[in-house]
This record gives sequence, structure tokens and C-alpha cells, in this order.
Amino acid sequence: MARAKPLADLIGACVGPAFAAQGFASADIIAVWPGIVGARLANACQPVKLEWPRRARRDAEGRPEPGTLVVRVEGAFALELQHLAPVVIQRVNAHYGWACVGKLVLRQDRLLRAPRRKAAPPLDPVRRGEVALAVSRIEDDPLRDALDRLGIAVVAGDPGR
Repeated sequence: MARAKPLADLIGACVGPAFAAQGFASADIIAVWPGIVGARLANACQPVKLEWPRRARRDAEGRPEPGTLVVRVEGAFALELQHLAPVVIQRVNAHYGWACVGKLVLRQDRLLRAPRRKAAPPLDPVRRGEVALAVSRIEDDPLRDALDRLGIAVVAGDPGR
């Protein structure tokens, strides 16, 4: 029987070509963008693509010359991001460990955000007690916590919880 593979190992093959078409070597800049630029900047801007120079000149270490990172930015925040461009470039380059970005281009547009989930209705305390009682006899703490969360999601009728 084949061993199950982690989703992280498979997702790269699925989305890799789409990111490569936008100039990204991998999807990690999208995933770690808040960690690179900070939560405040990440709430107002998103990387769109990385444009590499047409004539691929290499430096002494064999790396291509720096590219241009195109960033989607919301409204009036574009002016602030324009002033912070050297900081963003430095943070991206520090994340990758080499000067892969030399210039930042801003595209003013709405950010693509995941739709917000509705707040879950309050859980009936009696039903919550039933779930707690059902899992209370499980000695393994992580298993008990996972089953408790599952029970609450089932009782609440929220499969995404």
C-alpha cells in the first residue's frame, strides 16, 4: 500500500507552473508575505509577480541581475509604500539571502482577499457539556483536544470549524 504524502509535497506541482508564469520560483513569497513585510504592510499590499530582466546577465556568483517586484497596493497606502520601498526590497532580499529584487513597482488596485466567514452562532451549553463528557475519558491530551474540537464543530453544524 502506498504511503500517504503530505499535501505540502504535492501542492508545489499543482501551483508551481502558475507561479513560474508570474516570475516566482516558488509560492513561498505569497505564503510568507506577512512575515517578510509585517502584518501592517501585508494588509495593504500583495506581491503580484517578479519580472526578471530580458537579457539575463549574471553576477560573479552566477546569480541573475535583480528583478522587479510588482506589488498590488490599496488606495492611498501606495504613497506610504512608495516611501517604504527600500525597506520592502531589503526585507525580501534578506528573506531569500541574495539581491533578487532591485526595484519595486506599485499597481494601485483592490487586494484579493478570501471572503470572511460568518461568525458561528453561540453553542448551546448543554450540547457543549455533552461533547466535553464524551471526550473526558480520553487520556491522550492532543487526541482529546482534537476530538473535542471535532465534536463542537459537529454539534454546531460547521464543517469548516
